[in-house]
Amino acid sequence: MAECHPVGFQWVMEAKERGATVIHVDPRFTRTSALADLHVPLRAGSDIAFLGGIVNFILTHERYFADYLVEYTNASSVISEDYRDTEDLDGVFSGFDAENRRYSHETWSYEGMEPAAAAGEREDSHASGERTGSGGIELGEGEPRRDRSLEHPRCVFQLLRRHYARYTPEFVEQTCGTPRELFLRVAQALCDSSGPERTAAFVYAVGWTQHTVGVQYIRTASIIQLLLGNIGRPGGGILALRGHASIQGSTDIPTLYNLLPGYLPMPHSEHYGEFHQYVEMNSAPVGFWGHMEEYFVSLMKAYFGDAATADNQWCFDHLPRIDSDHSAYTFTKGMHEGTVRGFLVFGENPAVGSSNGRFHRLAMANLEWMVVRDLVEIETASFWYRSPEIESGELRTEEIATEVFLLPAAAHTEKNGSFTNTQRLLQWHHAAVEPPGDARSDLWFMFHLGRIIRERLDGSTEPRDRAILDLAWEYPTEGAIAEPSAEAVLREIGGVGPDGAPLNAYTELRADGSTRCGCWIYCGCYAGDVNRPARRTPRQLQSYVAREWGWAWPDDRRIIYNRASAAPNGEPWSERKRYVWWDAAQGRWTGYDKPDFVPTMAPDHTPEPGARAERALHGTDPFVMQSDGKGWLFVPAGLKDGPLPTHYEPAESIHENLLHPEHRSNPALQVIQHPLDPHNDAGGLARGREVFPYVATTYRLTEHHTAGGMSRFVGYLSELQPEFFCEVSPELAAERGLEHAGWATIVSARAVIEARVMVTERVPALRVQGRMTHTVGLPYHWGTNGLVTGDSANDLFHLALDPNVHIQEVKAATCDIRPGRRPRGPALLTLLEDYRRRAGIPVDGAQT
Repeated sequence: MAECHPVGFQWVMEAKERGATVIHVDPRFTRTSALADLHVPLRAGSDIAFLGGIVNFILTHERYFADYLVEYTNASSVISEDYRDTEDLDGVFSGFDAENRRYSHETWSYEGMEPAAAAGEREDSHASGERTGSGGIELGEGEPRRDRSLEHPRCVFQLLRRHYARYTPEFVEQTCGTPRELFLRVAQALCDSSGPERTAAFVYAVGWTQHTVGVQYIRTASIIQLLLGNIGRPGGGILALRGHASIQGSTDIPTLYNLLPGYLPMPHSEHYGEFHQYVEMNSAPVGFWGHMEEYFVSLMKAYFGDAATADNQWCFDHLPRIDSDHSAYTFTKGMHEGTVRGFLVFGENPAVGSSNGRFHRLAMANLEWMVVRDLVEIETASFWYRSPEIESGELRTEEIATEVFLLPAAAHTEKNGSFTNTQRLLQWHHAAVEPPGDARSDLWFMFHLGRIIRERLDGSTEPRDRAILDLAWEYPTEGAIAEPSAEAVLREIGGVGPDGAPLNAYTELRADGSTRCGCWIYCGCYAGDVNRPARRTPRQLQSYVAREWGWAWPDDRRIIYNRASAAPNGEPWSERKRYVWWDAAQGRWTGYDKPDFVPTMAPDHTPEPGARAERALHGTDPFVMQSDGKGWLFVPAGLKDGPLPTHYEPAESIHENLLHPEHRSNPALQVIQHPLDPHNDAGGLARGREVFPYVATTYRLTEHHTAGGMSRFVGYLSELQPEFFCEVSPELAAERGLEHAGWATIVSARAVIEARVMVTERVPALRVQGRMTHTVGLPYHWGTNGLVTGDSANDLFHLALDPNVHIQEVKAATCDIRPGRRPRGPALLTLLEDYRRRAGIPVDGAQT
C-alpha cells in the first residue's frame, strides 16, 4: 500500500500512531514492510494456504465471534446431502466436469433450495447467470434449513471445520515458506484485535486478484472476517485498494463486456426472451435485488429516453446479446484467428501491460485497423515498427497490413469528471488547464463520435440502426472545443424523477418509466441539484465518518452492511464500537452513518407471508444484497471454481500440491489455448522444474505507473527509476553467478528478456517443501518507448486465467535466470527454442 497507494497509506500511519498494529504479508520487503510492525514473507501464489491456516486457527481455538457468526452468517445453514468436498474427492468439489473444466452448482445449494448466483454469473456460455438470477438463492417456500447449535454435520460451520482441518501451522510453513512462529503471530494478532470491542481490517491491492484463484483469495479473507465479526463494522472489513484511473468506477459503470451499469447482467443470446423474462431471471425474492425491474427500467430510460416505453418493453431488444466469452484474452485470440478485425484501445497498453506481450503484439499485426487513444505513443501504437518482434525478425514492418491510428487524449488534469476508487468513493476533479492541440477527453471523443454516427444514420430504416438512433444523446457542450458537460452526465447517472429533479436515493426508482438513472447504485449522487462528489469540507470540519467529503455508493453509506455493527437486538456490540443502532423511541435506525438497512425495520421484524425484496428480510439480516440476508462463509452458487477456497498451486509451479496431488492447480482455471503460449511444465513437472527452477513475480514501483505510459515519458520519474531491473536474493545471485548492477537474462517458454540485477535481501529465499525456493522480482513498467526503455516483464507470463473474472496470473509463475545480456535478432529465438527442447515442449510452441 505504501508502494502503490502512498497517499492513502497516510491513514494507516495515523492509525499506527494511535496504537494500531500493522502487519504486511508479502513475498517482498517493501516500503510498506519498512513501516509495518511486522513483515511476514510468503511464497508468491500460496496465499490461500496462509489464509486457510488462519481459518483453521480461529476454528481450532474457538476464537470466532459466536453471536455474530450464528446470527449474521450462513454458518448454521445446512447444505445438500449430495454435496461432496475436496476432502472427499481428492481436490475437486461435487459437480465437476473435468472435460470442460466446469462445475455445476446443484449439489452446493442449501438443503431443499434452488442454487443461484449472488450477483449473476452473467456471461457464461450457457447463461447460468440468467438462469439463476442476480440476487442469491431462490428461497422458494419457507427458509433454508438451519441448525443454530452448529452441530449438524452438513451445516456450513462443520463443513468449514472439515475443509480447513489440514491447514495447520506446519502445512502453512511447508507450503508458504512462512516460519511457523511468524504465522502464529499473525493469527493471534487478528484474533486479539477482533470481537465486540475491537475490529481488524484486511487491505489488498489489485495484485491479489492476478492469480488463477484470485477471486478465492479474497473469498478466504471474507471467511476470516465473517468468523471474527469484522464485516459491516467500523475499523473492519476488506478494503480493496482502487487507486488508478477509476478502477472501481470502471466496473460500477462498466468497461466490461458482460455487465450493464450497477452490476446488472447483460442479456445472453440463449435467453433472448422478453424483458419480463430477463427481469424474472435476474431478480431475487429477498433483499434489494428484488427491485431489479426498477433499476433496469430506469437505466433503459436513461439510455433511450422517450423512445423507451412499456409497449416496446423499454427498448429491451436494443441491447446486445452475449453469445460467448468476449473477455480480453479471448478476443485477442480472435485477432489471431481473423474473427476480430478491428481494435479500439482507450488508456490501455496490452503490448506491455498484458500477460504474454508477444501473443498480443503478433495478434495486432493480424488486424485490419487499430485506433489507439493515449497521452503518448505507447508500445501498442508503435508495435508495427518498434517492438521485440521487429528486432528478432518475427515481424517486418513492410509486411504488416494493420492500419494504426494514434489519437491524442486529454489527461485527467485537462478535463472535468469523477473518479470512483477505494471505499466506493466518488470524487470530482476539475480541469486545471485546457488540453493541448488536438488532445480530447474520452467524454468528448465518445460523445462526438456518437453524434457523428447518428448524423450519418439519420433517416435509416435498417433495424440494426434503431438502437443508435433511439439513444438519448443530447448533452450540453462548453467552450471552444464543444466539451460535453461532465456534470450533466453525472446528473443523469445520479437519477432524475418525473419532474426532472434529481433523485435522493435508489429507493425512489420506479418501474413505470417515470424515473431515469444511469446507474442505480449511484442514484442520489446529485441530490438537491448538488454535485456531491465535489464536496471537499476541510478535515477539521468533518464528522466521524467524513461524509462531507465526496460521495460513496450506495446512498452515501461509508460502511456497507452496517446493520452488522449492532447486536441482533439493535444495541451496539459495545460503546467503543457503536456505529448504527436501533432507536426504539423513534422507531428507526440511527447512528453516525446512513443505515444500510430498511431504516424503520425493527430488530424483531419477521417477514409476513408473501413478503418480497427488502420486506422479506428479517430484522437480523444485515447482508441486504444476499437473498438469505446472511454473509456467506460457503457460496452455494455464483463462483466457477468452488464454494470454499482451496489451496491450489499456480498454473506454473515448481512445487507439488501437498493437499491434493491429483489436482495441483485450479482444476477450473481458464486457459487460452494457443501455440504462442506454451507452458513451462508442458513437458512434465520434473523437466519443467529443472529448466525453469525459480518463481517469477511482477509488481509496481511508486515512481512508475502500470504499463508506463504516464511515467516513462516524465523526466522526474524516469530519473528516479531509470532502468528495468530484477530483484534477487544474495543466495540466488551466488547460485547463478549474478552481479549487483550487472545484467541478467530471464527466460520462460514464451519469452527471453534482460534486466539489470539488484541483489537484495528484500526478496528472501524461503524453505518450501524441504528445499530453498528463490523468487525473481520484476517491476513491469518498461517497454520500447519513452525517456527510459527496457524489456517488458509481462512478456514472460502465460495465458492462464481466473475462471470467474478472466484475469491473468502474473504474480506467480516459473522462470530461469542467467548472467549476461540476452541475444539480439534471430539468436534470441534460437535460445528460446533451446529452452523449450530442454523442457520437453514442442519447438513450434504447441500447447500441451
